[in-house]
Amino acid sequence: MNNAVPQKVIIVGGGFAGLNLAKKLANQDQYQVTLVDRNNYHFFPPLLYQVSTAFIESSNISYPFRRMFQGKSNLGFYMGGLLKINPESNTIETENGVLSYDHLVLAMGTETNFFGMENVSKKAMPMKTIDDAINMRNHILLKLEEAVRSSDPAEKEKLGNIVIAGGGPTGVEIAGMLAEMGRNIITKDYPSVKRFSGRIFLVDAGAKLLGPMSSKSQEEAYEVLNKLGVNIYLNTLVKDYVDEQVILANGNHINSSTLIWASGVIAKEAPGLPAAAITRGRRILVDEFNKVQGTSNIYAIGDQCMQLTDEKFPNGHPQLAQVAIQQGKLLAKNLLMLSAGKPLEPFRYHDKGSMAIIAKFKAVVDLPKKGFFKGFFAWIVWLFIHIIPIAGFRNKGKLAFNWFWSFITNDPTLRLIIRPDNKKS
Repeated sequence: MNNAVPQKVIIVGGGFAGLNLAKKLANQDQYQVTLVDRNNYHFFPPLLYQVSTAFIESSNISYPFRRMFQGKSNLGFYMGGLLKINPESNTIETENGVLSYDHLVLAMGTETNFFGMENVSKKAMPMKTIDDAINMRNHILLKLEEAVRSSDPAEKEKLGNIVIAGGGPTGVEIAGMLAEMGRNIITKDYPSVKRFSGRIFLVDAGAKLLGPMSSKSQEEAYEVLNKLGVNIYLNTLVKDYVDEQVILANGNHINSSTLIWASGVIAKEAPGLPAAAITRGRRILVDEFNKVQGTSNIYAIGDQCMQLTDEKFPNGHPQLAQVAIQQGKLLAKNLLMLSAGKPLEPFRYHDKGSMAIIAKFKAVVDLPKKGFFKGFFAWIVWLFIHIIPIAGFRNKGKLAFNWFWSFITNDPTLRLIIRPDNKKS
């Protein structure tokens, strides 16, 4: 029997990286693990856009940490956001108190990058959290209600227009879902609208949609969205957002009450780390074992880190869920090896491919060796790949049923405008 005092591992961030690390350390007596997060739940970011478009409930893609940690004696949860790291005293300061550690793991991921555009940061709608998704759903539904009440054609058009900045997977998926919503739902919910005047604009600075994916995936995304009536502007930058006008760098503008920002991310801040450890995109430089440069017991994993030691990815890994999952699992293995005095294993990313859903029964999949496929089969693959990682059997069942019913009926029943009442009593 091991009577040694367990070492304290603090994991900041309960996304894919942090949660997989915690789960792999569960019931390992040599470590007492505390997961720190400003939310009390894990959620599944790839499906946020379906929450924002009222297709699925937020509870389908989220699960409480404390529920996941039941029966795991060495796992604990602490609710609070990180304020500062104190490497010299092995402590972190959070919004709710100070915690000490023997090993600190940073897995906070990224936040929306507005590239210094103040008006855009204040008025555009990001898509990074459950709060963002619910806020977007409320906003879109409220603008539709305003459009129905308006008798001014120009005002009605502005209220109905939706501009999406960013043609990566998130932007493409939101555009496709909103286009399907406009085609299948708006005429049912608003029979007084004979011809809906709102349009969807997808704006991207690059020459192709789905920039990181194959040319075949890019072409398929353009073709499907174009057929759905999405207005696609490539090689076009959003420059500003003033008085409900989206200002483009080419001098043109789009009248719109809704600007959805899916154009870029930046790593979350980790105050207290050595300045030399922070690189482009605010990512944290780590070695082959994910240890932060210039530290002895601090690690960074997932989207927040920059690792340049993987020979197949000399410029760093893509900020994808699979990288985060694999880094979380390997770090758990290495911490156990460290406690046993055994050599550590360097991280090597195993690329399993990438995929994106475009519209109903339309998706694209790029595989490293087997190439590209699209259409209904790709959509089915996307569906099941995205259900499997979701925490909790009940959530998987609910999500599968809700998806099936919503796609069959073309009429999900989640178009509820729910928001806090800020009026003082």
